[in-house]
Amino acid sequence: MTTTDQPLCAFAREKPNMKKPRLAITLGDPASIGPEIILTALADSTITSQCEITIIGSRSVLDYTYRHLGNKLANPETLSIIDIPLDFEVIFGQGNAMTGAASFIYLQQAIALTLDGKFDNIVTAPIAKYLWQAAGYDYPGQTEVLAQFAGVDKYGMLFVGRSPHTGWTLRTLLATTHIPLASVAQTLTPDLMTGKLDLLINCLQQDFGIEKPTVAIAGLNPHSGEEGKIGREEQEWLIPWLEEQRRKNPEMNLIGPIPPDTMWVAPGQAWYNPNTTVKAADGYLALYHDQGLIPVKLMAFDYAVNTTIGLPFLRTSPDHGTAFDIAGKGLANATSMKEAIKLAASLIK
Repeated sequence: MTTTDQPLCAFAREKPNMKKPRLAITLGDPASIGPEIILTALADSTITSQCEITIIGSRSVLDYTYRHLGNKLANPETLSIIDIPLDFEVIFGQGNAMTGAASFIYLQQAIALTLDGKFDNIVTAPIAKYLWQAAGYDYPGQTEVLAQFAGVDKYGMLFVGRSPHTGWTLRTLLATTHIPLASVAQTLTPDLMTGKLDLLINCLQQDFGIEKPTVAIAGLNPHSGEEGKIGREEQEWLIPWLEEQRRKNPEMNLIGPIPPDTMWVAPGQAWYNPNTTVKAADGYLALYHDQGLIPVKLMAFDYAVNTTIGLPFLRTSPDHGTAFDIAGKGLANATSMKEAIKLAASLIK
């Protein structure tokens, strides 16, 4: 098994005598599937044996979830919980400004305690961004809150997933995140791209142990502009920028700009086909949200982990939303939450 294909928890398994990682898990929106996927994940002894886990949320919501959905879940009485009481009734599937405010307070508390040294990393359950807005918290998402409270301005949204079919690990960083599509071309600049590429290379080297990674960089336009016939960004700055990055990083294999419609062929084969001879990259740099996340979710929806890099700690999260429509019905899939916990534990050094 090569370094690039190692299981997400290999680090924890290779050093069994190391001190267990201390993880804080935020409850997310209390009316969402967050409480269910957390208690489902923590009922798995292979998860809880790897690390010390504390839930930051409302005990009353966890207790009700456990009573409502039965004994397939971990009993909150056996768990470490930092209780943030609520003064209103939570109804599964009915998120509102109050549940949005609660989810923000859970995250705020987790960040403060982690920065204070109480925890090593944070795992976040899903929140509803529009309910943060309704509660008066004007942030695009949890990533931006983490960065602001941690005092960093260079950070990235990396999606990591290990294939259950082949063991290959997909790692995709977004150059831009929660902005309108019409703003992408104006937001992308050589300086922004340099910052994101540096973050990705550093993460691959420091967190995943890949000394000389291969990184694939997407084009912006169809066919990567086709020599300027379908958009000028590649010719005017993206290709010259990439040539400069190759000169600055001669030991790295920087591929691109790859036409966005073909960049994901090799990852798809590496994800699904254990007999493929195609060499996929160690990391992928997508230029905007859907360019990266449509293929990630198509391949790895249940296994992908949203990872914030560039912070003084690591934050991971399931790569899905609140799923209010199935909250409280016992239908939520906890696989992505389990993967988020395993990745957060395995990357602690």
